[in-house]
Amino acid sequence: MQVIGLCRFSWPGIGGFQVEHDSLHERISYLYAPERMEERFRTFETITLPPLRAQTDDDFTFLIVIGDSMPGHYRDRLMALVEDMPQAIVQAHTPGPHRKVMQAAINSVREKRRTPCLQFRMDDDDAVARVYVQRLREAARDVAGLLRAHRHIAIDFNQGYIARPGPDGLSVAPTRAPFTTAALALMLRPGVRLSVMNFAHHKLPGLMPTVSFTGEDMLVRGHNDFNDSRQGTKVRPVPLAPLDEEGEAYFRETFAIDADAVRRAYRDAALTARSR
Repeated sequence: MQVIGLCRFSWPGIGGFQVEHDSLHERISYLYAPERMEERFRTFETITLPPLRAQTDDDFTFLIVIGDSMPGHYRDRLMALVEDMPQAIVQAHTPGPHRKVMQAAINSVREKRRTPCLQFRMDDDDAVARVYVQRLREAARDVAGLLRAHRHIAIDFNQGYIARPGPDGLSVAPTRAPFTTAALALMLRPGVRLSVMNFAHHKLPGLMPTVSFTGEDMLVRGHNDFNDSRQGTKVRPVPLAPLDEEGEAYFRETFAIDADAVRRAYRDAALTARSR
């Protein structure tokens, strides 16, 4: 089964944002503001990419969608980050209807196979466990019989952490919230051209069979000031606690996320900002 992961890296689409802007120009200006882009590169480099590089099953495609208006120096920086990652494909797309463009992007890398396709989505500050692709394939084989009567199935790994990175490392809180990206996947019949991006993740239980797996930490959900989902006035605060030495060792083993690398990235950024 082909496994495809999608990450929208500051793509200025139409729709798909909880933070609204009065014009596309305003959205582009917001997305490519230097402070925000530096934050996204820090999280992408220290949180998202390390566990993908360390997957126990490395047979997957990681599709990164950017805007064709992304400034050249940011595009070059992104390409340099993933040039040693054979699974990574970077596509530049013009602004358009969010779900339609993402569906087309995913289908452009989908291979014609007689087996189901497994798809997951993640933001540029999310992470999955090192065993995620392996566990996803195992789970898909276990529930494949459901595809005899259904076009798609949701496979939900719901256990992991909410994490906030900073100059002191990582502060986290455990979570078992259902249908949370990034470890949530869709299993689609061969020939079905819909994608994981055609569905709102919190509405999946009303749209298709869903199977949840818990008991193993499988996801890290990023928590920072630029999260689109945290910009509303009714967002509940999440109490986070700094990882101790044992917790940092666990994150290195489970997610390949190095708290020392997080600290360096944020402290270097602070030093650079003060020197300007």
